[in-house]
Amino acid sequence: MTDAITAPIGIVQEDPPRRRSLRPRAMPARWRITAWIIVSTVFTLLAVGLMGRSIFLSSVDQDANVDIEQEAQEFLRFLEDSSTEFTSAEGLLQEYLDRQSVHSNEIILGAVDGAPVATANGLVEGSDASLGFAGGQTLVLQMLDLEENAGVVESTAAGPLRWGRVDFTAGDAQGALLVLQFTEAPRAAVDQSVVTIAWVALAGILLSSGVAWLVAGQILAPIRAVHRVAREINEHDLTARVPVNGTDDIAAVAITFNQMLDRLEDVYATQQRFVDDAGHELRTPITIVRGHLELLSEDQDERRETLRLVSGELDRMTRIVTDLLVLARAQQPDFVRIAGCDAATLTLDIEAKAQALGDRRWQLMEVAEGHASCDPQRITQAVLQLSANAVQVTEPGDRIRIGSRFDGEGAQRRLRLWVQDEGPGVASADAARIFERFVRGGAPGDTAGPRRGSGLGLAIVRAIADAHGGSAWVDSVLGEGATFGIDIPAPDSTDAGEANVIIESLSGKDA
Repeated sequence: MTDAITAPIGIVQEDPPRRRSLRPRAMPARWRITAWIIVSTVFTLLAVGLMGRSIFLSSVDQDANVDIEQEAQEFLRFLEDSSTEFTSAEGLLQEYLDRQSVHSNEIILGAVDGAPVATANGLVEGSDASLGFAGGQTLVLQMLDLEENAGVVESTAAGPLRWGRVDFTAGDAQGALLVLQFTEAPRAAVDQSVVTIAWVALAGILLSSGVAWLVAGQILAPIRAVHRVAREINEHDLTARVPVNGTDDIAAVAITFNQMLDRLEDVYATQQRFVDDAGHELRTPITIVRGHLELLSEDQDERRETLRLVSGELDRMTRIVTDLLVLARAQQPDFVRIAGCDAATLTLDIEAKAQALGDRRWQLMEVAEGHASCDPQRITQAVLQLSANAVQVTEPGDRIRIGSRFDGEGAQRRLRLWVQDEGPGVASADAARIFERFVRGGAPGDTAGPRRGSGLGLAIVRAIADAHGGSAWVDSVLGEGATFGIDIPAPDSTDAGEANVIIESLSGKDA
């Protein structure tokens, strides 16, 4: 009976933190975008309308002032031209007013000795009727008595007006020309125009609302596609991708989302491959270990033999797990760390380390001279793995050759490292797939050769070569030994531009 594990007294077990659920907004994004466009459009049109109305009303007042000044200038020129012809102020005013043509919002009035005598439309009859608005006579008399020659009256029976006065002397009489400009009608016209513009703006808002709804739908279409793809993805199928249209920011979001899915799919595939491989390869040694332990004898000699077999299987399990972890890490960005190294020094170090792998006649056939950009530790691991495989397929005293050389020139130059053995060789059928996981090569019927391994060593060699942007290869004739090697890019330093590009592309895996 197994007791349940409980927490020590005095220690409170806290519940794991719960993820905060993100409550969806009450209004969909498409409606929010449309609403913000409508609100901003309304505020913009409102501001433009109010500002435009203010500008137009100011223009009405300016036009009234200009008309008054223009009329005053014309009367002054008339006085200069007629100073010797008229001795009567009333006659002079009558002559000038008869020549004037006024519009409906304008009154031009002449006065002698502070009393109105005539207008541009006829004589003053002494009542408001001749001026056209209630209280006109009283207002005119006030204007004639003021010391100022111009002013503004904001409220009259006919609306606001602006006025100006020109005083003159003819004979013994004091005359005055009074010009009145009413701005009520022009202001009403401005307000009517603003109302018309407002109706047009309302129609424009309705039209822009429809356009905003359609545009928002098009903009959010990739987001909906991301949502749809995200809902379709499950732990068993990560192949769905978001369609990418265009090159704008929304397309960049879709591209980034697809790249994230690619990384997730790679991680999932690596994890699944690791689980499958581990389950496939560890099942046999576990079964062997369990079988021997269940039949463990009391005899000391048999017990020692059983423990030796069990220890060997456990060692093999450890190696398999270690190799699987290396292959799993090969998918990570920091699997290789690119640095500059001397190819000759690297080759000599590998040859020295390989001699400790077995009692063989190790021969260093050729040494590359020059520099290369690579991960020296990973390259050493790959070549030593090839050397260990060579030891497994050969006997003590057999010759194993190691070498390195540069092939090609400039940006196409490559560093080739190889190991040659005198073993049984590799069948042509096995050569095409020998670098795959759990594939063991060897001559037909050979059970003492490379089939004793886990079948992961050459897969690790290929993973290291691929991480450098290179390749792993084998050259063999069955029964005449085999040559295994790797090629990695090693651009000539004289071609600095292309060399830097390759080095940066490899270093980008460490980012």
